[in-house]
Amino acid sequence: MADRDWKNQTAVTEFIFLGFGDQPDLKSLLFLMFLVIYIATVTGNMLITALVVIDQHLHTPMYFFLGNLSCLETCYTSTILPRMLASLLTGDRTISFSGCITQLYFFCALAATECCLLAAMSYDRYLAICKPLHYSTIMNTRFCLQLAAGSGLNGCLATAIFVLFMSHLIFCGPNEIDHFYCDLIPLIKLSCSDTYLIILLDFVLAFVFTLPPFLLTLTSYVCILRTILRIPSTTGRQKAFSTCSSHLIVVTIYYGTLMIVYVLPKRDTLNILNKVLSLCYTVLTPLVNPLIYSLRNRDVKEALSKAVS
Repeated sequence: MADRDWKNQTAVTEFIFLGFGDQPDLKSLLFLMFLVIYIATVTGNMLITALVVIDQHLHTPMYFFLGNLSCLETCYTSTILPRMLASLLTGDRTISFSGCITQLYFFCALAATECCLLAAMSYDRYLAICKPLHYSTIMNTRFCLQLAAGSGLNGCLATAIFVLFMSHLIFCGPNEIDHFYCDLIPLIKLSCSDTYLIILLDFVLAFVFTLPPFLLTLTSYVCILRTILRIPSTTGRQKAFSTCSSHLIVVTIYYGTLMIVYVLPKRDTLNILNKVLSLCYTVLTPLVNPLIYSLRNRDVKEALSKAVS
């Protein structure tokens, strides 16, 4: 649509979430289900964060990053679930333009930060397994703080650039977002502006800011697996693998669902599948992370038993 046509139309001031459709019979069930998930997610992740801070035995680089990840997951799910719960409770599925852009910013910034933090955790495991003699020297307190701060800075910077350009797009209707939160692709589809540059910018920023962390994570685990396979004893291999298996499961779930959602063809018939898969990395991953790390980690279980007793 040409520029002169935009001026003849009313700019959109709010959006409407279509969510999972207008199904009044399921509202109460969905509300209770997501409320339980949200409470369990926040409780589980905050418990792990508290254990890492309180227990002296968990004051190591691996658990420092785990505490940061748990805190991040709490913020991550809090950008989406409270708004979804309010919509299910009140029936009001509208969100202001500024509210939508704000939600988009925090969601993307935290997602990008998580990519970097997962890469830092994989590098930590790489040093511990592949370079054990140099581990304590390299992975010191200062370097851990730099990795954690750099992850946050990377996520916030990349997203700030992108959202700044997104906020200048013109929306003149329709205003229905076919999702349960302000996701990037459904929002771009509603714009009356020429979106070629914003899509190109999205690709460039994803390539520059998120591809390197993913490749670092992938490379780290390739090296880790090669090192583990060279260990002669079965017991030694199992012990080495157990130190990184929890993180590997989390990485697989997070990147697996994220890639499927953004690689699947954007067809109307796949919208429901996209939404379900989106739930995996926005809602279910933050929920299962504390379970995976606590159930598969002896140190965390011991710290929890000491805290309870």
